Amino acid sequence: MTLDLFDVSGKTALVTGGTSGIGAMIAHGLHARGARVVIAGRKADALEEARAAGLTALQANLSTPEGARELAEQVAAQVDGVDILVNNAGATWGAPLEEFPDAAWDRVLKLNVQAPFALTQALLPQLIRGATAEDPSRVINIGSIDGIRVPRTASYSYSSSKAAIHQLTRHLARDLGPRNVTVNAIAPGPFESKMMAPILAELRDEVAAASPLGRIGRPDDVIGAVVYLSSRAGSYLTGAVIPVDGGIATTL
Repeated sequence: MTLDLFDVSGKTALVTGGTSGIGAMIAHGLHARGARVVIAGRKADALEEARAAGLTALQANLSTPEGARELAEQVAAQVDGVDILVNNAGATWGAPLEEFPDAAWDRVLKLNVQAPFALTQALLPQLIRGATAEDPSRVINIGSIDGIRVPRTASYSYSSSKAAIHQLTRHLARDLGPRNVTVNAIAPGPFESKMMAPILAELRDEVAAASPLGRIGRPDDVIGAVVYLSSRAGSYLTGAVIPVDGGIATTL
């Protein structure tokens, strides 16, 4: 029998921020490929829709480390172990330099950087439980090309947080490799999401033209990257930040 390098069936995945945007794309993409998918989100109606689609949906507020640890406890009560952790939940904030508020730093960095660290930390027993050298567990952090290049928007705390999550990815990769856990990041470019909606509504053609491929991202683009990192195909990769952006960050 030929080994399917991209098989994720039978794995258990937790996707934070899994009710909309890129998180929902990833969650439903893994579920369609045979993984058991647990998502975390805040809105009850969106969580109910996810349950109707076959996902396990947990209500959680990751804006504090305590919230991350509470989610880890909920997950431990639902599943025996976690093979794939996708730290996707995040926030942004935009304001002119002269008006950029202190609150924008506290809120964005807590959710975009501290929460992924706290949740990874709290889930270590679940991640390590079934991990082996041949089939390590995977942590996938969702960064952004705005953490690689300087964005046009005045999103100072967001771009800083994404640069930070890229560095945190490398740091965790070094320390968790010996425990059979890989840690990588995906840095998406423009995709259909609530966060991107205002920009795409006004500048869709311009945003698409910024890519050598002339388009914005499709769900399969980010699903494919996550499946690669989660499967046998990606088991020897750790500490990497992969731009999934049609070349915007790497060719301009």
